Amino acid sequence: MNEPVKPDAMRVSDVDRTFMQERLRRAHEVGALDLNEFDERVAAVWASRTRADLVRTVADLPAPPRTRNHGVVFADSAGGKTMRVLTIIWACVSAVALVSWGIVVLSDGGGDPWWMWVAGPPAAVLLVLYVAGIGRSPRLGG
Repeated sequence: MNEPVKPDAMRVSDVDRTFMQERLRRAHEVGALDLNEFDERVAAVWASRTRADLVRTVADLPAPPRTRNHGVVFADSAGGKTMRVLTIIWACVSAVALVSWGIVVLSDGGGDPWWMWVAGPPAAVLLVLYVAGIGRSPRLGG
């Protein structure tokens, strides 16, 4: 029976190496590493085979600052990105409908505000999802 592999002995992927290279790049940008040391450590990252090898390349560096969510309304999660895309699509469709209605009103001199039927129902759905917490930024209680 095979013994389970310890976490430090787990093999790393190119995604893991790329993430660690990015961490080293940020450390170089703030002056924690000079260019030669950065180059050496990046080479070590790409030569790494296990998590322990990767951790050794950044062990003496301060922890990276937490990335701040710059989105005030939507979270940086998959739900937040989905809600952001859906809201952009809704805004575009609503704008086209409003402009089309405006052109009709200007050319005919009147008309029912039908564009609200195009914009209103999807807006209600998006609002319900947002109130339910789907994709809401943590700063807004999501």
